[in-house]
Amino acid sequence: MNEHIHRLQEELRRARYVADQALTTVLYLAGRLGRPVLMEGPAGVGKTELAKVMAQIRGVDFIRLQCYEGLDAAHALYDWDYPKQLLTARTVIEGHEQRKISTDIYTEEYLIERPLLKALRSQPAPVLLIDEVDRADEEFEALLLEFLAEFQITIPEIGSFRAQQPPMVILTSNRTRDLSDALRRRCLYVWLDYPSLEREVEIIRLRVPGLAEELIRQITRAVRQMRQWSLLKPPGMAESIDWAQAIEKLDVRELDEESIFLTLGCVLKTQEDMEFVYQKGLALLWKS
Repeated sequence: MNEHIHRLQEELRRARYVADQALTTVLYLAGRLGRPVLMEGPAGVGKTELAKVMAQIRGVDFIRLQCYEGLDAAHALYDWDYPKQLLTARTVIEGHEQRKISTDIYTEEYLIERPLLKALRSQPAPVLLIDEVDRADEEFEALLLEFLAEFQITIPEIGSFRAQQPPMVILTSNRTRDLSDALRRRCLYVWLDYPSLEREVEIIRLRVPGLAEELIRQITRAVRQMRQWSLLKPPGMAESIDWAQAIEKLDVRELDEESIFLTLGCVLKTQEDMEFVYQKGLALLWKS
């Protein structure tokens, strides 16, 4: 393994994030090549957490843009401080000053930075998370293309803003819809899936160090069993960790039907899923 990749993998582990060599290599290349990373995979496998950890180990700001349907430039790129512009225009008119209003009120003084513009102008270069980009529409994807290709934003009234040092950009997608080829071409790609049993045990061991090894394995096997069922919201790593923390706080020594029944709300998030598991039988989780 490349020495730099190994060092990054160790830094991630010290920050309590377990990443395999393939994922670490993509992150390393993203930094070296100045390219965005598109991470796809099921919900709850640690995509968002990885972006936070990368900001932590780099010692830089973490900027997050949460995507949703209808997201536009005013919320993602920049906006104008309209009340301040109106006040300035009114003052100019009342004072009978002879100057061009549009020039006065469309300057950086009235500019409101949204996450993408803030990421370009922040120094040192931050980590920018564009979270659940698949929830936004195709029009928003078009807005992203200039930003991802050139790390630049053009504001018609002022001009272009280009990053002195490109931010590290991580885009996440749960694949609720397919993304455009143009967006994909601008990114390095990684598929982040549920971890193997041993890797999941390692993750919980790092996050809940006070929990007994056998109990960690019982929790991991039970969660993996639930993922094999047709649940509306299969539990991710976040739910595994929450469950393990709850078990530790309750001083449970061994997973059994009673402890599962009392804490199932830590790992399942819908009534339908809980009823499904009850019908399957809690003993299947306890003895899995």
